[in-house]
Amino acid sequence: METPSYLDKFQKSVDHFNMEQFSQKKLECKVGVWLQSVALKIQKKSWINASRTARPFEESIFFSVWLSDELIQSGKLYYNTHALKLRELIGYSIKSREFADAFRTRFKPFEKRWPNVSVNFGPLTLMEGWVTLDNENLEAIIMDLAYKFLEIEFIIDDLLKERKKNAR
Repeated sequence: METPSYLDKFQKSVDHFNMEQFSQKKLECKVGVWLQSVALKIQKKSWINASRTARPFEESIFFSVWLSDELIQSGKLYYNTHALKLRELIGYSIKSREFADAFRTRFKPFEKRWPNVSVNFGPLTLMEGWVTLDNENLEAIIMDLAYKFLEIEFIIDDLLKERKKNAR
Protein backbone atom coordinates (compact mmCIF):
# COMPACT_ATOMS: atom_id res chain seq x y z
CA MET A 1 0.00 0.00 0.00
CA GLU A 2 1.16 3.51 -0.72
CA THR A 3 0.62 4.50 2.91
CA PRO A 4 1.84 8.14 2.66
CA SER A 5 -0.37 8.76 -0.37
CA TYR A 6 -3.45 7.31 1.33
CA LEU A 7 -2.71 9.12 4.59
CA ASP A 8 -2.61 12.33 2.56
CA LYS A 9 -5.96 11.57 0.88
CA PHE A 10 -7.61 10.71 4.19
CA GLN A 11 -6.22 13.87 5.81
CA LYS A 12 -7.33 16.03 2.87
CA SER A 13 -10.86 14.73 3.29
CA VAL A 14 -10.80 15.72 6.98
CA ASP A 15 -9.32 19.11 6.06
CA HIS A 16 -12.45 19.72 3.98
CA PHE A 17 -14.87 18.85 6.79
CA ASN A 18 -16.95 21.64 8.23
CA MET A 19 -15.19 21.23 11.58
CA GLU A 20 -17.72 23.48 13.29
CA GLN A 21 -20.35 20.78 12.75
CA PHE A 22 -18.07 18.15 14.27
CA SER A 23 -17.02 20.44 17.13
CA GLN A 24 -20.63 21.28 17.99
CA LYS A 25 -21.19 17.57 18.55
CA LYS A 26 -17.83 17.29 20.36
CA LEU A 27 -16.55 14.82 17.78
CA GLU A 28 -12.83 14.50 17.20
CA CYS A 29 -11.34 13.23 13.95
CA LYS A 30 -7.98 11.47 13.69
CA VAL A 31 -6.18 10.08 10.67
CA GLY A 32 -3.43 7.52 11.11
CA VAL A 33 -2.28 3.96 10.66
CA TRP A 34 -3.91 1.27 12.82
CA LEU A 35 -3.54 -2.46 12.36
CA GLN A 36 -1.75 -2.01 8.99
CA SER A 37 -4.61 0.12 7.67
CA VAL A 38 -4.88 3.81 6.89
CA ALA A 39 -7.89 5.01 8.84
CA LEU A 40 -10.05 7.91 9.87
CA LYS A 41 -11.45 7.53 13.37
CA ILE A 42 -14.19 9.71 14.81
CA GLN A 43 -15.22 9.72 18.46
CA LYS A 44 -16.08 11.83 21.49
CA LYS A 45 -13.95 12.00 24.61
CA SER A 46 -17.05 10.95 26.54
CA TRP A 47 -17.02 7.66 24.62
CA ILE A 48 -13.54 6.76 25.91
CA ASN A 49 -12.89 4.92 29.14
CA ALA A 50 -11.65 7.49 31.62
CA SER A 51 -9.11 5.16 33.23
CA ARG A 52 -5.47 6.22 33.09
CA THR A 53 -4.45 3.08 31.24
CA ALA A 54 -7.19 3.24 28.60
CA ARG A 55 -6.20 3.87 25.00
CA PRO A 56 -8.66 5.88 22.90
CA PHE A 57 -9.41 3.16 20.38
CA GLU A 58 -9.09 0.13 22.66
CA GLU A 59 -11.65 0.96 25.36
CA SER A 60 -14.18 3.14 23.63
CA ILE A 61 -16.82 3.65 21.00
CA PHE A 62 -15.71 5.05 17.65
CA PHE A 63 -16.57 5.27 13.98
CA SER A 64 -13.89 4.46 11.43
CA VAL A 65 -13.26 4.41 7.70
CA TRP A 66 -10.26 2.37 6.63
CA LEU A 67 -8.22 0.93 3.81
CA SER A 68 -5.62 -1.86 3.78
CA ASP A 69 -3.68 -3.74 1.10
CA GLU A 70 -6.30 -6.50 1.16
CA LEU A 71 -9.14 -4.00 0.74
CA ILE A 72 -7.34 -2.23 -2.12
CA GLN A 73 -7.02 -5.60 -3.90
CA SER A 74 -10.73 -6.26 -3.37
CA GLY A 75 -11.65 -2.73 -4.52
CA LYS A 76 -13.39 -1.81 -1.25
CA LEU A 77 -13.23 0.91 1.38
CA TYR A 78 -14.64 -0.20 4.73
CA TYR A 79 -16.38 1.66 7.53
CA ASN A 80 -17.78 0.61 10.90
CA THR A 81 -18.76 1.58 14.40
CA HIS A 82 -16.96 -0.27 17.18
CA ALA A 83 -17.83 -0.51 20.87
CA LEU A 84 -14.85 -1.99 22.72
CA LYS A 85 -14.77 -2.95 26.41
CA LEU A 86 -18.03 -1.19 27.23
CA ARG A 87 -18.41 -3.06 30.51
CA GLU A 88 -15.30 -1.19 31.68
CA LEU A 89 -16.57 2.26 30.69
CA ILE A 90 -16.33 4.23 33.91
CA GLY A 91 -19.58 5.78 35.16
CA TYR A 92 -21.84 3.48 33.19
CA SER A 93 -23.56 0.16 33.67
CA ILE A 94 -23.40 -1.47 30.26
CA LYS A 95 -23.96 -4.99 29.01
CA SER A 96 -22.20 -5.13 25.65
CA ARG A 97 -24.66 -7.39 23.83
CA GLU A 98 -27.68 -5.45 25.09
CA PHE A 99 -26.03 -2.15 24.07
CA ALA A 100 -25.30 -3.52 20.58
CA ASP A 101 -28.90 -4.73 20.19
CA ALA A 102 -30.25 -1.34 21.29
CA PHE A 103 -27.93 0.47 18.85
CA ARG A 104 -29.02 -1.76 15.98
CA THR A 105 -32.70 -1.21 16.74
CA ARG A 106 -32.24 2.58 16.69
CA PHE A 107 -29.97 2.40 13.63
CA LYS A 108 -32.59 0.50 11.60
CA PRO A 109 -34.34 3.62 10.19
CA PHE A 110 -30.97 4.92 8.91
CA GLU A 111 -29.71 1.59 7.57
CA LYS A 112 -30.87 2.10 3.98
CA ARG A 113 -28.63 5.18 3.67
CA TRP A 114 -25.48 3.13 4.40
CA PRO A 115 -24.14 1.13 1.43
CA ASN A 116 -23.53 -2.59 1.92
CA VAL A 117 -24.05 -2.28 5.69
CA SER A 118 -24.56 -5.20 8.04
CA VAL A 119 -25.36 -5.40 11.73
CA ASN A 120 -24.85 -9.16 11.92
CA PHE A 121 -21.85 -9.11 14.23
CA GLY A 122 -21.06 -9.70 17.85
CA PRO A 123 -21.34 -6.85 20.35
CA LEU A 124 -17.97 -5.26 19.48
CA THR A 125 -18.96 -4.21 15.95
CA LEU A 126 -22.25 -2.31 16.06
CA MET A 127 -22.40 -1.99 12.26
CA GLU A 128 -20.02 -2.41 9.36
CA GLY A 129 -20.14 -1.90 5.63
CA TRP A 130 -18.16 -1.01 2.56
CA VAL A 131 -18.22 1.16 -0.54
CA THR A 132 -16.50 0.61 -3.84
CA LEU A 133 -12.97 2.01 -3.75
CA ASP A 134 -12.69 4.91 -6.18
CA ASN A 135 -9.25 6.52 -5.85
CA GLU A 136 -10.30 9.49 -7.99
CA ASN A 137 -13.10 10.36 -5.54
CA LEU A 138 -11.72 8.88 -2.31
CA GLU A 139 -11.76 12.16 -0.39
CA ALA A 140 -15.41 12.82 -1.26
CA ILE A 141 -16.40 9.25 -0.34
CA ILE A 142 -14.69 9.54 3.06
CA MET A 143 -16.42 12.87 3.64
CA ASP A 144 -19.79 11.36 2.73
CA LEU A 145 -19.35 8.53 5.24
CA ALA A 146 -18.23 10.93 7.99
CA TYR A 147 -21.27 13.16 7.42
CA LYS A 148 -23.55 10.12 7.48
CA PHE A 149 -22.08 9.34 10.89
CA LEU A 150 -22.87 12.90 12.03
CA GLU A 151 -26.53 12.02 11.43
CA ILE A 152 -26.48 9.00 13.75
CA GLU A 153 -23.96 9.85 16.49
CA PHE A 154 -26.82 10.88 18.77
CA ILE A 155 -27.83 7.22 19.03
CA ILE A 156 -24.65 6.47 20.97
CA ASP A 157 -25.11 9.48 23.25
CA ASP A 158 -28.71 8.51 23.98
CA LEU A 159 -27.78 4.90 24.75
CA LEU A 160 -24.96 5.98 27.06
CA LYS A 161 -27.20 8.49 28.84
CA GLU A 162 -29.71 5.72 29.52
CA ARG A 163 -26.96 3.57 31.02
CA LYS A 164 -25.26 6.20 33.16
CA LYS A 165 -24.93 5.07 36.75
CA ASN A 166 -27.31 6.91 39.08
CA ALA A 167 -29.10 8.45 36.09
CA ARG A 168 -32.49 9.86 36.99
